[in-house]
Amino acid sequence: MRMRNKPWAKPELEACDYFIKEPEKYKGEWLSHFSKKQPFYIELGCGKGGFVAKAASMHPEINFLAIDLEYKMLGLARRKVSAEYDRNNMPVDNIFLTAYNIEKISELLGEDDKADRIYINFCNPWPRNKHKKHRLTHPRQLMQYRTFMKDGSEIWFKTDDDELFEESISYFDECGFRITYLTRDLHSEDFKDNIMTEHEKMFSDEGIKIKFLKAEKVSM
Repeated sequence: MRMRNKPWAKPELEACDYFIKEPEKYKGEWLSHFSKKQPFYIELGCGKGGFVAKAASMHPEINFLAIDLEYKMLGLARRKVSAEYDRNNMPVDNIFLTAYNIEKISELLGEDDKADRIYINFCNPWPRNKHKKHRLTHPRQLMQYRTFMKDGSEIWFKTDDDELFEESISYFDECGFRITYLTRDLHSEDFKDNIMTEHEKMFSDEGIKIKFLKAEKVSM
């Protein structure tokens, strides 16, 4: 089901101090725009923002950039970030939100924007063969991510989709990533650093097992 338009989203975002309207201008300089110099994590396809709101508020010692294409999604994400930080009586000083087509991510992140971690949570599986190139884990995407990832930095990838997960394992291997952790049933594992997303709860409630892996960038 498609989400209804939210006419309030764009005005709220444009009035928000931590929403970036022209992210291309930050290319090569993201690290310097945060108030503190500290590790830099990115969520690709943040959706309604439940994950990044919790992750960023739980870890003020880490800077976060959350990217999504849809203003209506980012409007909800902004509200969740605001609510989470207010609940914890914290200033919102370690997160930016921005709207962008992730398939063109090399236009806003470059080799000087060294990311320590990337999160990809429940991205579109694009099951048809002619559409698989749009997957956020497709090799043409992974090769873009490598340009702004430090050696030894990681991608954390979660999905409910079996085919996407199995094919992504091959993608990571092809593109110079070493899988350091893998499970096809995350909730049966004693993995303490998991933050439940909206999709994760929905799929789990339906009895669908959550697939998860960590992939480390290594030299090719």
